[in-house]
Amino acid sequence: MSVPYETAAYEPPESPESPEEHLMRLLGRALNSFELPDETIRQLDCALAHDGSLHSAHHSAGLHRETYRHTWLLADGSAVTLWELVHNTAPGSEPQHEVYVDEEELRTATARLALPPDTPDFELPVQVQLSPAPAPRHAYVPDASADHARRLLRRAENPDRPGADVAARLATASAHQITQAFGGPGRAGRPRIGFSLYEHAFLLHDGAEVSLWEVEHTATPDGRHMCEVYDSEDTARRAMELRAAQVS
Repeated sequence: MSVPYETAAYEPPESPESPEEHLMRLLGRALNSFELPDETIRQLDCALAHDGSLHSAHHSAGLHRETYRHTWLLADGSAVTLWELVHNTAPGSEPQHEVYVDEEELRTATARLALPPDTPDFELPVQVQLSPAPAPRHAYVPDASADHARRLLRRAENPDRPGADVAARLATASAHQITQAFGGPGRAGRPRIGFSLYEHAFLLHDGAEVSLWEVEHTATPDGRHMCEVYDSEDTARRAMELRAAQVS
């Protein structure tokens, strides 16, 4: 297995959670975790990677409700999602956590909460007032960024990697930032297959921002380390699912 590239250039968060640690922490705080089907827990026990995000939120008169989507990537390329509901039952009271296997159960649980009458429907998006001139999305570092982009594209092994037009744009990069978006290091006793997803964000001389999405994995016939690069997060995540399915 080859050594991961530019080890010193990127320092991930200290002690990132493994998929099973993320699951155990979720189940440990949920009051109704015992109601989850055993089959769901068995599926998640073999997850390769996980991700979590805020799905919706509502705050009013000291009461609050947030819902989170927790997704795990399985070895066969499929994904399992659990929905977490966090709320308080009285102003200032401690938050309570519940977990559900589908959105219909989540809707039922949300409907029984004692929120004011003007509570928005669950599917309504949160309205955010944007500044007319938003600041850059990333904390960029000016450090041979054009050369970093060139080397990233050169080590990509996937035939559908970004082409010459993207490389030409990135030749004007003046700064960049690397962020881990998915996955984490392997753990002792776990299968050799592992996935990590990184966003390489570049700031160009004209102020434009361009991101490349790198998938690092060992889902290869001989277990060697492989690098793939894509021009969008969705494409990169689909590639991870495909690779996992191919080796299952």
